[in-house]
Amino acid sequence: MKGESFKTWIFRLAMNWYPMFFGTGGKVLFIRHDWQHAKVGLRLRLLTRNYVGTIFGGSMFAAVDPFHIVLLINCLGKEYIVWDKSAEIQFKKPGKRPMTADILYENNELKEIREITDREGRYEFVKPVDWIDDQGNVIATVRKTVYVATKEYFKARQQAKEQQNGK
Repeated sequence: MKGESFKTWIFRLAMNWYPMFFGTGGKVLFIRHDWQHAKVGLRLRLLTRNYVGTIFGGSMFAAVDPFHIVLLINCLGKEYIVWDKSAEIQFKKPGKRPMTADILYENNELKEIREITDREGRYEFVKPVDWIDDQGNVIATVRKTVYVATKEYFKARQQAKEQQNGK
């Protein structure tokens, strides 16, 4: 695992104290220096315990929620717009043990995202992330649909919508 940079280290610390993220019960454990990998942890605690004594699914969902956008904005650069489109979670086992989720974008994925977005103006894709407990069991899979567009395409779409609404 390649190390963090000062910028990713500071961002990780800030995220762990950011009230909206802190409330998930999750903890950012690592953000790689090139923003291609983030690791998030979650434990069964008072903040994460559901009615039946296992880790609340909403905590699993919310703890990984911001990272696709954060990583992609930093990896792709200012020429691109990145948004969440939709998300779903599939529970496989009750979560009782400490678990982690790795959000990872490989170089070839980033290259494909750039190529398709540059060619078509926009690109939507589904990126799954598994929550894995400390015994290697997949507890849940979160699937995020991510929207990426070039700034030119996005601005043109916004202007077309404004003109259409102005009629």
